[in-house]
Amino acid sequence: MMNSLEFRRSPVKQAFAALLGGTILFFAVIIIWMLGYQLAYAGRIFPGVSVAGVDLSGLSPNDAAVKLSQTLSFPITGKVLFRDGERVWLASPAELGMVFDPTASALAAYNHGRKGGLFGALSGQISARGLGADVSPVVLFDQRVAYNYLQNITTQVNQSVVEASLRVEGTNVVSEPGRLGRALNLDATLIYLGAQLQTFRDGEVPLVIQETSPRLMDVSSQAEAARRILSQPLTITIPNSREGDPGPWVYDIPVLANMLSVEVVENGNTAEMRVGLDPNALRRTLNDLKVVVDRNPQNARFVFNDETGQIEPIAASSIGRVMDVEASIVTINDTLLRGEHTVSLAVSEQQPVVVDTATGTQLGVTQLISEQTTYFYGSSASRIQNIVAAADQFHGVLVAPGEIFSMANILSDISLENGFAEALIIYGGRTIKGVGGGVCQVSTTLFRTVFFGGFPVVERYSHSYRVTYYEMDRSGAKDARLAGLDAAVFFPLVDFKFQNDTPYWLLMETYVNVQARTITWKFYSTSDGRSVTWDTTGPYNTVPPKPTVFEENPELKEGELEQVDYSAEGADVSVSRSVWRNGQIYFSDEFRTYYQPWSAVCQYGPGTEDPRRLAKKNQMCAPLDS
Repeated sequence: MMNSLEFRRSPVKQAFAALLGGTILFFAVIIIWMLGYQLAYAGRIFPGVSVAGVDLSGLSPNDAAVKLSQTLSFPITGKVLFRDGERVWLASPAELGMVFDPTASALAAYNHGRKGGLFGALSGQISARGLGADVSPVVLFDQRVAYNYLQNITTQVNQSVVEASLRVEGTNVVSEPGRLGRALNLDATLIYLGAQLQTFRDGEVPLVIQETSPRLMDVSSQAEAARRILSQPLTITIPNSREGDPGPWVYDIPVLANMLSVEVVENGNTAEMRVGLDPNALRRTLNDLKVVVDRNPQNARFVFNDETGQIEPIAASSIGRVMDVEASIVTINDTLLRGEHTVSLAVSEQQPVVVDTATGTQLGVTQLISEQTTYFYGSSASRIQNIVAAADQFHGVLVAPGEIFSMANILSDISLENGFAEALIIYGGRTIKGVGGGVCQVSTTLFRTVFFGGFPVVERYSHSYRVTYYEMDRSGAKDARLAGLDAAVFFPLVDFKFQNDTPYWLLMETYVNVQARTITWKFYSTSDGRSVTWDTTGPYNTVPPKPTVFEENPELKEGELEQVDYSAEGADVSVSRSVWRNGQIYFSDEFRTYYQPWSAVCQYGPGTEDPRRLAKKNQMCAPLDS
């Protein structure tokens, strides 16, 4: 059995032994070939090896170095091209800092096929002999030289970012597009240059240029929008305007050009240009318009029919309006950007509280609750004209429950155009001519109607000195008890205000009897049972008038005298009031007044001799100083 097994295994052993022997023989042959090949080319470059296309087969490193130095003139004669659009720059490798090392290059050629282990070396030898092997030349690259060369290119290539712009010159819109920023990336370009020099061939090296986009590149659409805005005048109107309404207002092209705004809005790394009329300039313009556009709603005006106990309308109510300035700014700019040039202001309507169909029962206007009359005997025609004009403004006016009524809200525009005339007024410590003299007769009458009607007085000012008109009784005689019951107004600085502190509407009526020289003010409402008791100190701490003042007036003739102010004694007055309701004091108040002593003023014409004696002779400007 054992002999049989050994017999069967012997072929396997034989095959293994043959394979092993073949392998050993193969390696032996390779080694012998390599040793023989290297011995044959000992100290010489293997066949098929070249540097930059220069065949160095069989040469010693020294001879190869000589041949390379004599053959390869690329550093001097080579051409490296840089291009930017249509501009080109041409330089030799030497100008770019390249230095060729023939010795190191020859040594690199010599080492080809001698390194990389057994198979690496064998592979190098075989490939060189069969296909050829071109070894890269060894070059030294001084990047400082190349950097300086490229720096010169940057002065021609680099450009800063330019943002698009838009401006107005006169009425012309001028726009300029933006421009990309460009910067040569020196480090990246140097990498490409080094690789090109290593090829030892002429070639083009790409310039690595980094571009930076402006935030605003193209503003042509905004320029067109600006030109549309300035293409024709702007017309501003009130929506649903009726006869008598203000407007329209037309703004010509130069005005619009001065108001045109170019705004750049930042949005992260980008920006947006917006054109339109400058909101601040528009706001100033529209605020001026708002003064004439805004209109308070007007309640209907009524009179009370004493026979029927009903109110009757004498003036219809009217709708008010309020301009929204900010909304109008948006509307104007949006409309202009659409190419339209007629714009309606943003206006909201305000409905009146009381229309002319209201009844006295609904308003609580059912009876006469207060009435006062003052007298103005001796008033000039112009003073009477002003009393009539002012009183008429308040006739039929309603005061809402809880409302603080201001005379200025009704009578703020005292002018010749509104029916007033020049008459004597107190201003700056003097009695002078001014538009509206006599209006204080109306405010004094209202004050007394409020006082004796038991309504709270919110704001009241006395006159600087005692005025005869405000202390007259029915007969025209002076009643000292009426001192301190006057009210001066001079809008908008000096006003008279009171409060309707009842739950009912208050209807005011005013009547001027020019023939009788009287003005009567009436309050109609519903009585809540209040009544008034009052007392006065009368004038005390009286001070005589100041001496008469004489002054020359070039408008008078020689020997002509004219009294322009009248004397009055100074005094203190205190008036107290108690308002009762349901048998108890509802509230009490006191009105303290200080009247200054006042000088008579007498004017005379130039050249008048001794105007004092002339005044005494004519019994003018009394009392005279001694």
